[in-house]
Amino acid sequence: MEAPPDNDVLWARALHFKHHDGSPALAGVSLGVREGEILAVSGPRGSGKTTLLQCLAGLLPVQRGEVWFNSTPVHNMGPVTRERLRRDRFGWIDPAPLLIPELNVWENTALPLMLRGTSRRRAKVAALEWLERLDVGDHTRKRPHELLQAERQRVAIARALAPAPTVLFADEPTAPLHRADRAQVLRTLTTAARSHGITVVLATPEAETAALADRTVPLLDGRRVNTIHLPEVPETEGRTAACSLSV
Repeated sequence: MEAPPDNDVLWARALHFKHHDGSPALAGVSLGVREGEILAVSGPRGSGKTTLLQCLAGLLPVQRGEVWFNSTPVHNMGPVTRERLRRDRFGWIDPAPLLIPELNVWENTALPLMLRGTSRRRAKVAALEWLERLDVGDHTRKRPHELLQAERQRVAIARALAPAPTVLFADEPTAPLHRADRAQVLRTLTTAARSHGITVVLATPEAETAALADRTVPLLDGRRVNTIHLPEVPETEGRTAACSLSV
């Protein structure tokens, strides 16, 4: 078995995954993610982006292929070990904010820290800091149902960042936000990740979001695709070609 490169915090080889109905979601995807890198996984709806992130994060057991985290084979882990890995080392942001309705905003944000054994006081301090960064610091004692959808998503992002995970998986994290809010939230997320050395794997169908990443891996129908950059055509040549095509 070939070991992953030393500078790759995540490494996957020949991942295959089929849905329950037999339709393929991944068909031989391989990639490496370097430590501290922000990697965008791009592609249209149904291209396999979410499934890839779920396999890398251990949310879905790999059907065929390999996933390594810091030279540890995630694909060989049992459910309990994968759950511990996700709790201690990974963060996750869903397209829709999944908050616990019985907890207020700061308690939702601090929960992953407290599950790791951090004291309630220290977890609250970290939670409040991230809520301020994401412009929801004045809602700390509200319940999720008292917030707007965009505010709930900001809380979910703060919750994912507060424990300073080694790897943060963000599955279309700004989908519920208005376009005017997306750029600010993404800047906060990427700036925070870089300043804290957090590796980010970001799934997005939007080119402007992918442009914030260090590198982009495009998917189509569960496979990696290569972008071909054609040479620029001189203006006169382009007009000639257009004329010839229209004949």
